[in-house]
Amino acid sequence: MTAVAGAPGPLSRRGLLRAGGAGALAAAGGAAAGCAAGAGDGVGPDGRVTIQLWHGQTEIAAKVIKGLVADFERGHPDIRVDMGGGVISDAMLQKVTAALAAGSYPDMAYVFGSDLASVARSPKVVDLTAHVRRGPTPWRNYWAAARDAVTVNGRVRAVPALLDCLAVICNKKVFAEAGLDLPEAGWTWREFTDTARRLTDADEGRFGTSWPGTGDEDTVWRLWPLVWDAGGDVIADDGRSIGFATAGVRALEVVRDLARDRSVYVDPKPGSEQMYQVFLSGRMGMVITGPWQLPDLRQADLDYHVVPLPTFSRRPVTISGPDTWVLFDNGEARARAARTFVTWLVQPAQDSRWDVRAGSLPLSRRSQERPAWREHAAGTPGLAVFTEALTAARVRPVHPAYPRVSRALGQAVVSVLLGRADPADAVRSCAEESNAALLIPR
Repeated sequence: MTAVAGAPGPLSRRGLLRAGGAGALAAAGGAAAGCAAGAGDGVGPDGRVTIQLWHGQTEIAAKVIKGLVADFERGHPDIRVDMGGGVISDAMLQKVTAALAAGSYPDMAYVFGSDLASVARSPKVVDLTAHVRRGPTPWRNYWAAARDAVTVNGRVRAVPALLDCLAVICNKKVFAEAGLDLPEAGWTWREFTDTARRLTDADEGRFGTSWPGTGDEDTVWRLWPLVWDAGGDVIADDGRSIGFATAGVRALEVVRDLARDRSVYVDPKPGSEQMYQVFLSGRMGMVITGPWQLPDLRQADLDYHVVPLPTFSRRPVTISGPDTWVLFDNGEARARAARTFVTWLVQPAQDSRWDVRAGSLPLSRRSQERPAWREHAAGTPGLAVFTEALTAARVRPVHPAYPRVSRALGQAVVSVLLGRADPADAVRSCAEESNAALLIPR
């Protein structure tokens, strides 16, 4: 991500898929702000229920969701889905928060997973716990990361909308020029830093790898797999302090080694686009990224290799950053119609269509088994590595204090990347701010 999700500004990590026309969509959203989905309870004179969807997408993904909505309406003539309001997903938190305060909110909105804890505090958010467990939603087939991302304090407060995870993509040509074998699954972070050092050639302007250096969520979420693998967690079991006081030091030692060896390109701008451009230009050997980067690699005709993240333990672990569909209560008729729509939307037939065309990984094993996805995966080198990694994926906690923890850790990562602090001091500084945030009653 480019920021703690929902913050205005640069596009998210999937911005390249959704970019273009964002200004027009935002302007339309501003004009439509506060528009109700229909008169009263949303039931028209003809008995048709209208629900309002703030889908948050632009360009490619927007076309996909519009096509899906059209198909849904043909099969459900008693429900109309109004897509006229909302903003791009990067600004959705502010839009939804303002709408809830004004008492004029949509029936369904696309909300970043890291924003769900804040949004779910509203009593207007529909509790879907009973619905997903007794209805046709493929809840038990979802990857664990997808289920965890929509569960707040043991209650299901949303439905997964989009799924991704991190792996390492290698430029085969750069490896060959350096005389190095391509890494394989089960490699370690020590092997990663050694490989990055050996790939680096200052005279040729070539880097081993990269790391976002703005201190935002894009900087932070790459570190959590190292923390988890080292035995730590984002928040301690007591809920009142960070859970990475020790593991965070070990994780940041990897960052320190990269910085010390001058093998890491530190991207100074939000969005990480510069480091991806360096990689695409052949001046970088490895990049930690997600499946959203594969279309650019294929378009650039880059010969690449995808391998799971390294670990300390040689046991697989990665991070997923699911986005969500949140439903809001505008009366029983509209809430029921919204549940009908979102349940239809996440069925494997529709999910696999969304996955292939909008850049998501399958939400469930049943979606993964659909012919459309299997054909897509077979024709996209490396995509299967990302999908297989979902079995070992974890998610950041759905906790209202997470943005503060992320901000503090982002500053710690940058301080180590730039050689301004050693890992132990950086974690101590992070703990001071993070623990203060975790002590605030919520």
